[in-house]
Amino acid sequence: MIRILALYYSQTGQLTRVVRSMTAPLEGRADIQIVWQNLQPKRPYPFPWPFLDFLDVFPESVHMVPPEMEPVSFDPDSHFDLIILAYQVWFLSPSLPVTGFLKSSAARVLKDKPVITVIACRNMWLSAQEKVKAMLTSLGARLIDNVVLVDQGPPWTTFVTTPMWLLTGKKEGFWGIFPAAGVREKDIADAGRFGHAIADSLHLLKSPNCSSLLQGLGAVKVNPSYIASERIAHRSFYVWGRLFMAMGKPGAPLRRALLLVYVVFLIAMILTVAPLGALMRLALKPFLRRRLDAEVLKLEQPSGSSTERMAKYSQ
Repeated sequence: MIRILALYYSQTGQLTRVVRSMTAPLEGRADIQIVWQNLQPKRPYPFPWPFLDFLDVFPESVHMVPPEMEPVSFDPDSHFDLIILAYQVWFLSPSLPVTGFLKSSAARVLKDKPVITVIACRNMWLSAQEKVKAMLTSLGARLIDNVVLVDQGPPWTTFVTTPMWLLTGKKEGFWGIFPAAGVREKDIADAGRFGHAIADSLHLLKSPNCSSLLQGLGAVKVNPSYIASERIAHRSFYVWGRLFMAMGKPGAPLRRALLLVYVVFLIAMILTVAPLGALMRLALKPFLRRRLDAEVLKLEQPSGSSTERMAKYSQ
């Protein structure tokens, strides 16, 4: 019997659907047991998200300050052959409920276990995954694969549609220009290919040297233009986040007032400095190509972006 633990937290339900699609080929098999754990904070995060409440989780998200969590329903000392950890990205960091779990005593279940991370987000996930990788390493887990699904549409459209979805609950496209928010339905359905590949590799899970099961399936693709942008943005988030936390706990009036000031600053940066930075990186790209290629290869590990096995597992 192969035992799989699926850990997830999803505000909108999209990430839950992604993981369910991914594991569908494994469901109902007599030789596989999937244990599901919805990671729940004691104080729920709302959806849709009021604007100030949305901003107010930014400092703790970036600094990975864990919220109080509800107890898990599984035994953290029981055996699992594979753990799937699915998470959203909040402010270039793992969502707070996932941080809360990773910093809880229940996270000992990850020790010496192969782990597949699954991300569904707007488009920037590199910083969050590096944080999760560091946490998994500190817990003694072995990251064997990473699957990333990003929102449909070019970045300039998702800059509008994703916040609108989170703040209003409306994800439909509009004006004939903006696509629907979130990951494409086809991409969610196609996540089943990962489950089929896992099903074909169950015997490998028993090996202490188990490595990637999902290479060649287009599991993750790094956009090199985001690498520098994410690092600059995360550095800014980190510095400002420390200042916000010094103003008090979430909900403190002074902190919320300062958050509004930061929003104005952030929008100004996005509209001015970000385009100039993009032009500069474009100009320097020919001189940095080798370095960027190496960085992309590193960030795409362990699953990689190659697609040579796609034909075998396409639905």
